[in-house]
This record gives sequence, C-alpha cells and structure tokens, in this order.
Amino acid sequence: PAPASVQRASSSARQGARRSEYLCAAMEPERTGWPWDGFNIEEVELPDQSDDYGVPSDDEEDFNAEEIQKDEGFSCVVVVDNLPVIGIEKYEKLLGVLKKIFSQIGEVHEDGLYMPVDEQTKKTKGFAFIEFANPDQAKIARQQAEGYKLDKSHTFKCNLLKEVEDMSATPEEYKEPELKDFVRKDNLYSWMLDARGRDQFAVRYQDMTEIHWNDPKTGTSEDVYSRSFWTESYVQWSPQGTMLATVHRQGAQVWGGEEFSRIQRFGHSKVQLIDFSPCEKYLVSYSSQESPNPREGPMAVFNVSDLKSGQTLRSFKGKLSDFMVAGGEHKAPGVEGALQWPLFKWCQGNDDKYFARLARNKSGKTMISVYETPEMGLLEKKSLQMEHIVDFHWSPTQALMCVYQAASPDGNQPARVSLVEIPSRSEIKSKNLFSVKDVTVHWHPDGTYLALQVSRFTKSGKTSYNGFEFFRVGERNTPMEVLELEKKQEKIVSFAWEPKGHRFAIVHGDGARPDVSFYTMQDGQKGQIKHLGTLHGRPVTSLHWSPQGKFLIIAGLKGLNGQLEFFNVNDMDTMAINEHFMCTNVDWDPTGRYVATSVTSVHQMENGYIVWSFLGQQLYKVNRDRFFQFLWRPRMPLDLGKDKENEIQKNLKKYSKRFEAEDETLKSQADVEKMEERKNMETEWADFLESKKKVFEEIREEHEALVRLSGYVESEQSAQTEEIEVEEVVSVKEEKMPR
Repeated sequence: PAPASVQRASSSARQGARRSEYLCAAMEPERTGWPWDGFNIEEVELPDQSDDYGVPSDDEEDFNAEEIQKDEGFSCVVVVDNLPVIGIEKYEKLLGVLKKIFSQIGEVHEDGLYMPVDEQTKKTKGFAFIEFANPDQAKIARQQAEGYKLDKSHTFKCNLLKEVEDMSATPEEYKEPELKDFVRKDNLYSWMLDARGRDQFAVRYQDMTEIHWNDPKTGTSEDVYSRSFWTESYVQWSPQGTMLATVHRQGAQVWGGEEFSRIQRFGHSKVQLIDFSPCEKYLVSYSSQESPNPREGPMAVFNVSDLKSGQTLRSFKGKLSDFMVAGGEHKAPGVEGALQWPLFKWCQGNDDKYFARLARNKSGKTMISVYETPEMGLLEKKSLQMEHIVDFHWSPTQALMCVYQAASPDGNQPARVSLVEIPSRSEIKSKNLFSVKDVTVHWHPDGTYLALQVSRFTKSGKTSYNGFEFFRVGERNTPMEVLELEKKQEKIVSFAWEPKGHRFAIVHGDGARPDVSFYTMQDGQKGQIKHLGTLHGRPVTSLHWSPQGKFLIIAGLKGLNGQLEFFNVNDMDTMAINEHFMCTNVDWDPTGRYVATSVTSVHQMENGYIVWSFLGQQLYKVNRDRFFQFLWRPRMPLDLGKDKENEIQKNLKKYSKRFEAEDETLKSQADVEKMEERKNMETEWADFLESKKKVFEEIREEHEALVRLSGYVESEQSAQTEEIEVEEVVSVKEEKMPR
C-alpha cells in the first residue's frame, strides 16, 4: 500500500478536479436535445431506400411483421344514408343505435360518429358519417351494413366518403386514359399443359421446400422449383392445384405460375392454420394468442379473405373457448374438446356460396351458423337452432348437410341424424338412433350415398356393438338400409368408400390382424347391399382407394412397420405385397396411376419417400433427413363428356401403342444419358490421375533425395507367378442305366 502522505495528496487532487468540472458546468448554459451548433441539415446524406445493405430479401420489404395501417382520411369514413329524419329530442337515441350496430363490425373512433343537423328545422338530414380505425374496417362495414333494415321504412345505403369525394371530383370533360404497356402474367394452369401428362408434387424437408415433376418412365423426378426458408411452418396446395400457400409469422402468401411468383399475401399476425374454399375464391386464416388479462383464456382470430384482392372480408374474434364447441365424431356430448379444424366448413359444389360453423347461443344451446358469400352475413340473419348438435357434414356435391344430434341428458330425446337442405333449411330425411354411444359420418365422394357408422350400448350398458346405417341420397325419397356384421362386437378399424363406384370396404376385428370385407351398394336389379368377399387376417390399419377406384392399398402403418398390399378389387386378387419400413403416410396421385409412401420426422430414421406404380412396383426412392411433407398437386376437374370418354375407351389400344413407343424412347434416352454420365466420370477420373502423375514427375528428384537422406534403400524385387491347378468336385449324380 502507498504511504499515507501519498494517499492524502491523491485524494485532494481528485477533489480539485471535481470542483473544476463543477465550475465549468455551471458557467456553460444548459444544453438539451440535438446539438444544433455548427450543424447543417443540407449536408446530411440519407441512406438509399433501395439499398439492402448486403441482406437481400423479397419478403420483408413489403411484408412487415406488423403491418401498421395509418389513418388515411376519407378512406376510413363510411357515409350511411337513408336514416330517419328526427328532432333533437331523439338525436342521442339514434346515435346510440348506430354506434351499437357499427361497433360490432369494427373499431369506431371516439367521437367518430356524426349526424348533421339542419339549423333551420333543427332536424337531422337523414345521413351520418362513421369513422373507423383503418380503411379495411371501413370497407368491411360498408359491405356488411349495405341493405341493413333499420325498420320497415329505412334501409341503409352505405358508401365510403373517399368514393363520394372521387365522384364529386369527376371532371365535366371526358379525358381518354393513357394506354399502359402490356405486362404478361404467369399462367396459373401451365402445369396442366405438360405434353407427357405428368403430375407435380411438393416436398418439405429440413429448411427446403421443393417442387418436382413425377417422371417414373425415367425412374426419377425432375426439379421444377426449390427454395430454402420458403415457409415457417408448412405448405398447402389450393383445392384445384393452381396455387401453393406458405405460412409465416406475419401472415400467409400464395404462389403460382411457371416461376412460382407471389400472387397474393394476407396479413394476419402469428397465423397458425389456413384453409381454402373449394372453388379457390376465399382463404380462412386462424391465430390465437394469450389475453392481456391473465384471468382470461387465450383469444382467437379467424379472418375470411378474398383470394384475388387479399382483403379481409370478415373477422371473427373472441375467446378461444367460445369457438371450441363440443363436437367431433369422438367427443362425448356436453364435453368441450379441442378446436376443430377447419372451424368453418365450406359447402361443396356450389361456387363457394355458403360456409358454416358450429356455435352456441347466449343460453348455451348449440346451433349451426350458415354464412352467405360475398356479403359474409348470416343466412337470413339467423342461425339454425338445433339442440345437442355434435357435428355436421356438408355433402361433397350439393348444398345439403348431415347433422348429428346427441341424445338429451335426461334420456327423453334419442340421438338423431337429419339431412337439411340449404338455403331452404327444409329437412328431407331424418332418423332417430337409440342407445347410441358414438356416430361417425362417411359421405361418398360423389354425394350419392351416406354411411353412418353407429356404435350402440348393449342393454347392460357396459359393452357396445357396431353397425351401419346407409342413406341412398341420390334416389327418390332417400331410402335407407341397415348393415350388421356377423360379429357385432368386433372393433371397426376403418371404413372407406370407392371414390368412383358403388363399393366400400370395412376393416373389422379385435386382434393385431383384422379382416377386410368388401360390399357393393348395387346388387343387380335388387338395389340392395351385397357382400363381395372378405380377406382374413391382414396386417392393416388403414385403407387407401385409388382416386379412379378398382385398386386399393391395404396398409399396415404405425406399429405394423409399413406393410403394403396392392389389391385389385375387381378380380379380388393381390397384385403385390411390399414394405416401406416405418411408413407414416400413403398418398395416391390425382390420376390413380402412382402412389407415394413416406416416412416423416415423427421417426428419427428412414426419413424420405418412395414412389410406386398402381401395380405395386417400386419406381424410385429418395431419402431426406428431417422429412416433413409430401403433397401431390391436385388436378382441376375436367369434364370431357360421356361421348369423348367412350371414344377414348374405344380407341384405347391405338393410344396405348403410341404411348408405349414414347415410353421406349424415354427409356432409351435415359439409358444414353446414363452412359454419357458414366463416360464423363471415367474421363474426369483419367484426367485427374494424369494430372497427379505429372505433379509427381515434377517432384520425383526431390522425393528420391529425401528417401536417400532417410537411409531407406529401395530394392527392386522381382515378382514370380506360379500357376496351381486345383480340382474340385461340384456335384455327384447317380443314374441307373437301363439293361
């Protein structure tokens, strides 16, 4: 330690320095904010907005994490016309009614509702201005409030104030618009024009998403497009295959065309799930997040957006528990389960006209809310009130829904299944079901048949048995039939309709190797269900029909290690038995010619996919670590007409010869390419070997000098070759010669 005198001197010096700093600070004026002295704003060089600073991005520049929409003046204001003309005494009452109506649609600014008053008559002028938080909410309010009946004499007429301003600013003289240069857009249907009729598929593994042509004739796949970090969770094809959707924290995007350029984006923060409407007009997105109030549960947001414009047409917001209505085929009545997805079920084959969801009214009773597009409002402004609804299912081809209602808790009302037509809400068929444990609904893909898999309690109530109820929806008066298996108490493992036909298959049995039974709905002229045959003791967990029917894959997935039986139902014959170890998924291509089996990342090993022919022949195999998705690209429905189909069937042999010749050409071309590839590899190896020999010749003298310095003496040893003959008895055969 320093002497005490040195420490005292050091302390006094520090105190003196602090006093001088204090005096200097006291003498100078106090400075706050920006130091403007000597500053010239003209000399400031702002960064170039187009500069990405070495980090290229085609997503973030126009797709921010939180897309903040600023107040855009007149675009946020809705003009509501055809209001009652009232005096000052009723002004506040009408103002409260309007605020209540429009607050349910969007966020109305504080003091954002104004009704002009005539100064002379002291009465309102019959219209009002309503200001919303952003332009999107104003557009939604205009669409939903248009035509709203306040009473018998007053129906709302709504416009945006921006539109009114634009109309008033229209010049008196016509000015011809300038012609814009033609900008070519991508053809969303280009993949359907492939000369060889191939199908595309998407795969996702690790951080990569790839699009490929399925090219089985050459025994491989052809690359179409690939991109890393294309999505943050998963990808999804649209129902008709024209677009591919990717999901991000900021929202969803759809891509298409030859180069898979971005078509549209949908802002929805922290989106988790998306769903397309069948005709690709709308997109439903869902997100949930914790409530700011810790006492409340998570909040959910469902947006219904227009696919062409990207605008949100309607939002459904509330507590997540409000959307988790009891339902589902395996949910007990009165017990709330997980969120069903899709929550909104679209009516099939009706130009995306209706979509519906299961909900509860204020008293807690179940109901089905049916919404009509494009207005996005409730059909006839009221829901379909039905008690104890477990679930409902739209027909695949018409505006008809099957509604399953559970039995009442007091037992006075049995379970019930009914067919309800929309929009008339008329009930065309119904049936009461007694002692029901559970009901599973299976619509035929053509909508011609409806199968109900019914599990019933025995009289003791301790055990249950299974049976089937069939509705012939395509026939007059919708006749019904009942099917019971020989062993009623056997477990029903799987049920599957033949997509194009009248047959169905059932997997039933309690052991590890259940039976597979086949039936037809058309028994000649009788029109009754007929048993076709049963396969006993099969390692099966699921059935996978070809989209064209006739062929079926009997798959043993999960614990059965990927057993695959390719079966011809017409001949009741097994075509091939194969195995894809640890297989998790089986997916037919849209044409029914090929099928893909895959092992996803639920297993740590053997990840990848195999493509097979419908006969069960393995065409090619691709291994990928951390494999997530295999998705065939759907095909648009094409109706050639019966005459054209009959003509093709008639000339099928002629077409077959042409296609076989093309296949042989492709195979020979593939063989030539392989030979050229091998030849190139041999040439590269010879060139590499020759280059190394030249390098060695250049350093040979140095190498020999180093060898001599090491003391090692290389002796030339001559090799001798000796040939040795060895006799070996391959086989001995005895034959008796005839005498």
